[in-house]
Amino acid sequence: MQFIRRRARRIAMLVAAVTAFAAGLALATAPDAHAAESARAPIRVGGKNFTEQLLLSSMTSKYLRAKGFDTELTAGLGSTLMRQAMESNQLDVVWDYTGTALIVFNKVQEKLGAKESYERVRQMDGARGLVWLDASGINNTYALAMPKERAGSGVTTLSGFAEQMRKAGPDASHPFAVDMEFAARPDGLEPLKELYKLPFSRRDVIQLDPGLVYTALKNNQVELGLVYATDGRVKGFGLVLLEDDLHFFPPYNAVPVVRKPVLDQHPELAGLLNALAATLDNESMTDMNHKVDIGQQPVDKVAEDFLRSHGLI
Repeated sequence: MQFIRRRARRIAMLVAAVTAFAAGLALATAPDAHAAESARAPIRVGGKNFTEQLLLSSMTSKYLRAKGFDTELTAGLGSTLMRQAMESNQLDVVWDYTGTALIVFNKVQEKLGAKESYERVRQMDGARGLVWLDASGINNTYALAMPKERAGSGVTTLSGFAEQMRKAGPDASHPFAVDMEFAARPDGLEPLKELYKLPFSRRDVIQLDPGLVYTALKNNQVELGLVYATDGRVKGFGLVLLEDDLHFFPPYNAVPVVRKPVLDQHPELAGLLNALAATLDNESMTDMNHKVDIGQQPVDKVAEDFLRSHGLI
């Protein structure tokens, strides 16, 4: 009987020891298990709600999947909402613009060139755990465009256009289409007129919804219009962009942005996204925007065709 009791005690002690060892092992391996789970988590790609951003986010998601990552795409977001999602750890990778981050999110009003803007944003957002990788050649800034029917005078710069306006005299008409936001902004129409000494009268300035500015230019109803440099309608409507030779408009270079914890977990993302950024410029982006907006091709098809044509997938 005593033998049975001693044996029962030994078995109980052995079970307790095994249980304690298993519990200790579970605690010891929990971080590794968590890391493995994090490694398996999809890369959450975000994008804004206009054609260029839909293309960039689709392209990024497809590209990363082809490189072995699981991805989760959330597109069609407003600019502020996308930024909030990055800062609150709900997105991992987005494309954003230096001008937007500098002016809207970091409240910098100082006039900076493309390189200075990028470096300032990279430093300021780095403190928030947002890593700006290499800038692409896309600069989707504001631009002033002329209809092709009116662009035969040989003027290629805003300074040249302003000089031509002044020579025409105060009685000449120069219809100029802008969106309502730009007309009212303190860093918009009025300082543009002042810098270039553009003699637009009140009757010259026509305030329209942004999409109607392109329509007015296409129909040759205005002499000049405010557009975005990489919009597909610039190519589709044969518009001529005037060079901003006094650098009024800030640079809006498109750059892949990654949350630092995700980049720490997947350092190879930097090389992959930098390689993608190196293939993109205003010409290629305008062409893709044109295929979607004018050619009515699906965003995903255009994105995939671009990746394949550059050997990225």
